[in-house]
Amino acid sequence: MKDLKHLYFFEKLLDDANNELVRAAKDEGRVCVGSVCSLVPEVLLELPGTFTVRLRAPRTGSMEMGTYYLTSFLCEYSRALLERAIEGGYQFLDCLIAPDACAMINRAVENMELLETMTSEKFFYQHMEVPMKADDNGLSIYVSECKRKILAPLHEVYGIDISEEALRKAVENHNKVCELISKIGEFRKEENPRITGYEYHMITLASYVCPKDMLVDKLEETLEELKTREPDTKKNWRAKVVMVGSEIDDVDMIRLVEESGALVVADRFCFGAMPGREVIELNDTEDVVTQVCRHYMYASQCARYMNSEKINGRRAYVDQIAKEYHADGIIYEQMKFCDYWAYERMVGSHVLREEYGYPVLSVDRPYAIGSSGQLRTRVQAFVESIEIKKIHKKQGGAK
Repeated sequence: MKDLKHLYFFEKLLDDANNELVRAAKDEGRVCVGSVCSLVPEVLLELPGTFTVRLRAPRTGSMEMGTYYLTSFLCEYSRALLERAIEGGYQFLDCLIAPDACAMINRAVENMELLETMTSEKFFYQHMEVPMKADDNGLSIYVSECKRKILAPLHEVYGIDISEEALRKAVENHNKVCELISKIGEFRKEENPRITGYEYHMITLASYVCPKDMLVDKLEETLEELKTREPDTKKNWRAKVVMVGSEIDDVDMIRLVEESGALVVADRFCFGAMPGREVIELNDTEDVVTQVCRHYMYASQCARYMNSEKINGRRAYVDQIAKEYHADGIIYEQMKFCDYWAYERMVGSHVLREEYGYPVLSVDRPYAIGSSGQLRTRVQAFVESIEIKKIHKKQGGAK
């Protein structure tokens, strides 16, 4: 297929945490709010005069200092973030919001604070409690924490407008980007999709690490471009898969999978589009913060939610998107040492394989995948197994 006009632009944005659009927004005097988890309601960090960046550590090499403070038994994502902070890679931040969701990420952020890695005069950290169960009590805690740990400090320290009007405007702007990304994603449902998983991942990932309003024109142009884009006549993939699991911000992960013959047509991982890029519906009877928190709490597919309704819902959610996007199989990936996703991957893989009937590949991986020959071989073997099952099914044999 012909290259997308703005693909190189999106790729360059992901080369550096302090990318071109972040610098442009900072030059305008906007406050940059950092976050490290999807359980921090992203839209509440996008008020007039602010923008948010989900922390990444692109082009990670050595993690010696991060490992020194966190040990080698914590996930590489947390160690990579601390390493980058020690190097001074996040000096563009004006504050950092971290939820009490993952002990490893908490330790990374706590060490950033103890080591005084941020030098901005008004810089502040906030550690917010998030519920482990989606119910009315959990929602009450969530709302209170967002008001006390996000909105109040932004208003008190930086004078940010946190009125209902400002919050509704933030949701409106957030939804505009989500709608564009969702419409672009619709092309992945085609028999021969006119957009690859790698391209879609670039676009979605960029929306997490840049001021969203600065991406709108590029997203609109990309959507129009895709409407007339012709896919390759000869398919360069052998199977369609859904990618499920923990945090993926390494652009090489999706690229490697697709080079191995598996086209990623849908995603259910942190930094992904589902459910991260769903529109937030508002009514006129409740305050905005309550509605936003309810959306994030009930839409979340995070493995941290261990109640049975959420666990069963995650399996059903994957089954739903696999059918909707005509996937042939599922790849369950987990960052090494990620306790929440280790259990989810083990049980979820079994349920999706035995009860839902999907071919499932289950892998753990490092933070920066690079050109892992082992993972490439496993994906290639998985694709071959899907093809063999299709042949058996056509011949009337076992599925």
